Amino acid sequence: MRKANAAAHKTTAATGTLVASYNVHKCIGVDRKFDPERTSRVIREIDPDVIALQEADNRFGDRDGLLDLPRLERETGLVPVPISATGKGHGWHGNVLLFKKGVVRDVHQIRLPGLEPRGAVVAEIELNGSGTLRIIAAHLGLLRHSRSQQARVVLDLMSSPDEKPTLLLGDLNEWRLGNRSALNTLHATFGPQPPAVPTFPSNLPLLALDRIMTNRHGMIAAVEAHDTPLSRVASDHLPLTAFVRL
Repeated sequence: MRKANAAAHKTTAATGTLVASYNVHKCIGVDRKFDPERTSRVIREIDPDVIALQEADNRFGDRDGLLDLPRLERETGLVPVPISATGKGHGWHGNVLLFKKGVVRDVHQIRLPGLEPRGAVVAEIELNGSGTLRIIAAHLGLLRHSRSQQARVVLDLMSSPDEKPTLLLGDLNEWRLGNRSALNTLHATFGPQPPAVPTFPSNLPLLALDRIMTNRHGMIAAVEAHDTPLSRVASDHLPLTAFVRL
């Protein structure tokens, strides 16, 4: 079993591929300090096999990437899934997908509808010793109508609920339930899911904005917020982690 951070995973007793989703809030902490190194330290604390980051680029201008990815690779082994974005950004509309050991078999960049510039990265990765996994790393919008449209686009990426193992990681910006919720739209393919885990705001998490979802029952276990003194201040979101078994 992976040796988990004692402060963050006191109750974890699961094995498998450790995945995470983390809205890094453009590396600005709740103390309003811009500190990319602090963000990288949180990622090192988690020590994931796969991690989806949101808001890892500047929002305007050239959308420059904010993290030192070469250093992060040296220290953690995490490498970004290659994309064809222009400029100096790390990812696609701020979405970055990183993994440790495996081979990327396919990558797509999806522009999501809505008033805000939102996107998703879809990658098929053959993970060493674990099998092939399709990962959708997404950041849905703040407006309810946009989220519903964006959730339907995510579902359109999948031809049937029993196809290849698929993981949806990201900040879905949705905590509401009911027929008008984006979660309800996703439920047909990605539900039922483990209980929601609050991740926002990081210093007193009340809302489950971040999600790790799968199209296979029993494929994910031990869904937890990575709650440490460092993660409580590094971003306004706590990272969300889970173990995946293929």
